[in-house]
Amino acid sequence: MKATVLVRLKTEVLDPQGDAVRRALEKLGFQGVRGVRVGKLIEIEIDEAHENAPDLAVRLQKMADEMLANPVIEDYEVKL
Repeated sequence: MKATVLVRLKTEVLDPQGDAVRRALEKLGFQGVRGVRVGKLIEIEIDEAHENAPDLAVRLQKMADEMLANPVIEDYEVKL
């Protein structure tokens, strides 16, 4: 089984990397791009012995809170 954690900067946090990508796209001729936000996608493979654990969702949330994301400046979404 594979779990996915999508991490994005909160909307109120400036995204200089996203701004750099937007400017680069414009220079490459891609007009009309108003904004870009850069995030990260983390895939976690769960072994068969643990994929039906009743606390799996809670454990994944804890992983995201404690290591995969910075909850002060980032939002995240966990998908199983």
